[in-house]
Amino acid sequence: METHSTQQVRVLCARVSEHMGHLVTVHGWLHSIRHLGQLAFVNVRDRSGIVQCVLEGELAKTPLSLESVVSVTGSAAHAPKAPGGIEIHAASVRCISAAAPLPFEINKKTIGARLDTLLDHRVLSLRHPQLHATFRIQAALAGAFRDYLCQHDFTQIFTPKIVASGTEGGSNLFPVDYFGRQAYLAQSPQFYKQMMVGAGYERVFEIAPVYRAEEHHTSRHLNEYVSLDVEMGFIRSDEELMDMEQEMLRYMLEKVAAECEAELAFLGVDVQLPADITRIPVAEAQHILQRKYGKTSPKGDLDPEGERLICRHVAEDGKPAFVFITRYPREIRPMYAMPAPENGALTASFDLIYNGLEITTGGQRIHDYEELTASIRSRGLNPDHFAGYLDVFRYGMPPHGGFAIGLERLTSRLLGQPNVREASAFPRDRTRLTP
Repeated sequence: METHSTQQVRVLCARVSEHMGHLVTVHGWLHSIRHLGQLAFVNVRDRSGIVQCVLEGELAKTPLSLESVVSVTGSAAHAPKAPGGIEIHAASVRCISAAAPLPFEINKKTIGARLDTLLDHRVLSLRHPQLHATFRIQAALAGAFRDYLCQHDFTQIFTPKIVASGTEGGSNLFPVDYFGRQAYLAQSPQFYKQMMVGAGYERVFEIAPVYRAEEHHTSRHLNEYVSLDVEMGFIRSDEELMDMEQEMLRYMLEKVAAECEAELAFLGVDVQLPADITRIPVAEAQHILQRKYGKTSPKGDLDPEGERLICRHVAEDGKPAFVFITRYPREIRPMYAMPAPENGALTASFDLIYNGLEITTGGQRIHDYEELTASIRSRGLNPDHFAGYLDVFRYGMPPHGGFAIGLERLTSRLLGQPNVREASAFPRDRTRLTP
C-alpha cells in the first residue's frame, strides 16, 4: 500500500483481491470505458495491472476520457466475468488529470500504429501492457546479470563516458567539445574494465550506455545502447569465457522466467534455457553456409544473412538457437585481441549469435605490454595516444578477457521482436534524437 498526504490509503490494482468486502481506493490510468444503460464499466490500470470498476447511476455519467489519471473508491467484490474475477463497486470517481484525444488506441491487445508513430509518442505507447511487459522483462534481465556476477565475486564498476580516444581506433565516434579540447563519447568501457582488472579487482562488470556514430539505419542497430560488460583476470583461454557466459545466460533466463511469469505469458513467450552452446570457428561456419545454403560470406566474418542461416543450422526441435562463432582473423578484430595459440593470424575471440542476431562479442586480450604496443602500431595507430591505457600493462597485467552483451538485442531476441528499437525505451538512431 502507499500512503498519500491526504491520509487516503491506496491499493494497487493487483492487490484489490486482498480486500474483498472492504472499501478500497485505486489510482491509475483509465484504460477503457464501456457504457451499458445506467452502468459504466471502467478499467483502471496501474503499475501492477488492471482492475474493473463499476459505476452506477449518476456516477456512470461522469465525463471521463481514455488515459486520464483517475482515482476510484469503492467496495471490492468477486465478479466471475470481470478481469481477474474481481471488481470495485464505485462510490466515488475523481479525475486527477484529464487526457487529450489519443493519437492511437492503446487499449487493444496490440497497437495498430506503425513503429515510427509509437516512437514519436513513446511515453504514451509505453503505457500499453505489451510494451510495459517488454521493459519489465528487460529490467529483470539486467538484474539477473548483476546478481549472477555478484554471486561469482565480480565487482560492479562505473567508468567514464567522455573519453580522450576510441577503444577500437575507428572513426565511429561522437565528438564532444571538452572545454576546448577534443573528446568523444565512449564506444565501450573496454579500456577501463581492463584497467580495473589490472588494478587488482580481477573480476569486474558494468551496465551502462555506449555510443557508436555509425551511419546505419537497420532493424539491428542503435547509436546508443546498453552494454552488459564483463572482464575477468587469470583466465586460461577464451573457452573459459564462453563457459561462463553460457552458465550466466542460463541463470538469467531462468530467473526472468520465474520473476516475469505474468509478463511472459501476456506476450506469449516461452523461455527455454540454452543447452551446451555449439562453438564453430568462423572459417568452418563459412564452409557450412556455402555447402548447405549456397551462401557466400565476407572475408573472415558472417553477414546478417549468414548469422540467421548458421542459427538455422544449429537449431533443434524449435528450441532457441545459440551458437558461438570463434577464431576471427586478427585484421577484423580490435588491436587488443589475443592471437590464437595455434595460429597467430587468428584471435582467441568469439561472437555469440542468438536466433539469428549477434548479441555478444568477446575474447581473451593481450596482456603483455610489448606485444600490445606492437599490435597497436600494426594498425597504423600511435601508442602515445593510448598512454593512459597502456601504462597499466607496464606494471604487471594477468591473462584476462571478457565480453559484452547488447541488452536491447538480447531482449528483442528473447521476445521475438523484429526491430531492436522495440527493446529500447527511447531509441537513438541516425534520425531519432527525441523524445
